[in-house]
Amino acid sequence: MKRSMKFLSAFCMMMLLTSALAACGSSKPEPKSEGDAASNPQTDTKKSADSAEVPTLVWWTIGGQMPENFYKAIAAMNDYTAEKIGVKIDIKVASWGEWGTKINTIVNTGEPFDIMFTNNTKYSQQVNMGAFADITDLVQSEAPDLYKLIPEKVWNGTKIDGKIYSVPTYKDSAMTQYWVFDDKYVQKYSIDLNNIKTLKDLDKPFHDMKAGEGKSFYPVSLTQGDGFAGFLNEYDDLTLGLKPIGVKFDDSSRKVVSVLEQPEAMEKLKLLHQWYKDGIINPDAPTKKEADKGRPFFSAQAFPGAEANWQITEGVQKYDMVQTFGPLYTTSTIQGSLNAISANSKYKKEALKYLQLVNTDPKLRNMLAFGEQGVDYANVDGEKEIERKTDTWPLAAYTQGTFFDLAVTKGAPLDQWEQVRKLNEQATASSCLGFALDISKLSTEVANTKAVWDKYQYELLTGASDPEKMVPKIVSEMKAAGMDAIMKAAEEQINAYFQ
Repeated sequence: MKRSMKFLSAFCMMMLLTSALAACGSSKPEPKSEGDAASNPQTDTKKSADSAEVPTLVWWTIGGQMPENFYKAIAAMNDYTAEKIGVKIDIKVASWGEWGTKINTIVNTGEPFDIMFTNNTKYSQQVNMGAFADITDLVQSEAPDLYKLIPEKVWNGTKIDGKIYSVPTYKDSAMTQYWVFDDKYVQKYSIDLNNIKTLKDLDKPFHDMKAGEGKSFYPVSLTQGDGFAGFLNEYDDLTLGLKPIGVKFDDSSRKVVSVLEQPEAMEKLKLLHQWYKDGIINPDAPTKKEADKGRPFFSAQAFPGAEANWQITEGVQKYDMVQTFGPLYTTSTIQGSLNAISANSKYKKEALKYLQLVNTDPKLRNMLAFGEQGVDYANVDGEKEIERKTDTWPLAAYTQGTFFDLAVTKGAPLDQWEQVRKLNEQATASSCLGFALDISKLSTEVANTKAVWDKYQYELLTGASDPEKMVPKIVSEMKAAGMDAIMKAAEEQINAYFQ
């Protein structure tokens, strides 16, 4: 497979077109946690005669706190979809900081659900646990328009052992990393964005901002869930969802390495730690679960025009984006946003029909992404362009469905999604594109190694710990947990796949 190969397909980025976290202002307060959100006072108290005829699917996803019009917005969606396809939805939201733990608990305990948002960090392990239904044939028979919409290469990227266990979110196929600056600091400190290419290039702007804004100002506000996002993008994680193991994306030999021990990775980790010590990074980063609004700088996977939504959700007048990496196409970018159907769901066909509607009906797509029409957003040009009215809608658009039937937000380029298509066309392919590690015989080693990484990653990727001391400790514990066995199996599978 050639590294220069270009693709027009779909997917992956993180935390885009999301809404802000907090809400205010109505006569009746709504729940603020994902556990409370599971109970909908409107649907719980209303027992209609046709309730048995219109199934309500439970969809677990990720997002912020529910605003006070959340259930009203969902009710409007349900009125629409009940008429269109005879299906309703009960959306349950796990917060950004608790999503990983929450969905692990749901899968491990067998809690009932119908649809679940997942990604490359969880997907293969959940499939191997038997959590998700094999929809290889069902998606073609029950949701033919959905199957035709998504390119074959993208479907193939979701396959495990040749079978489809999820519906991929068809959007930006390639990973493109951006550094995002609040323009007022760019102007105030004369930051030359054209000359920011590497992590070291950020050092002077960050220190200038810190010196000018004072002790309590942190140019880089991080949370434990993300750390410094995109920090190890150069390594293809082989869909393992374990950053310390990977292949350098442009390595034609496809050698599996211990990523944290690579010299360039160590140098970046040391710089991150220095920023933490210098007060560039907030001291509570390893334990902070939700991001502050109005961040002066952040790192995110994105695409042209993404700043229009960030400006709304962050409450910032203008953001400047600097592309720093990519676009790069890997199997993991395809698996960066997936919706799987429970193996135990009684409504597998209905779930596929609902996901088909999400991906083919602009009206439903916009309601899911933006909230209550007339309150959270207003149509500017039919379903093609909308204006955001609030910043409180909690659901993350990247988790739901394709961007290619989604409205452009006022302020973003009208050809935004065409630009995304072009970005996909320009993508460089990872040397391991198409390969997905089979962990069916490595479940114990993977689980144990991930447990070690989860124990230390928050401190390491927020700069709180000294990498020269912490990395040897992490690697030693991961080796004891089975890291060497995983790397050996990965080498063997890669060699067999690309022979």
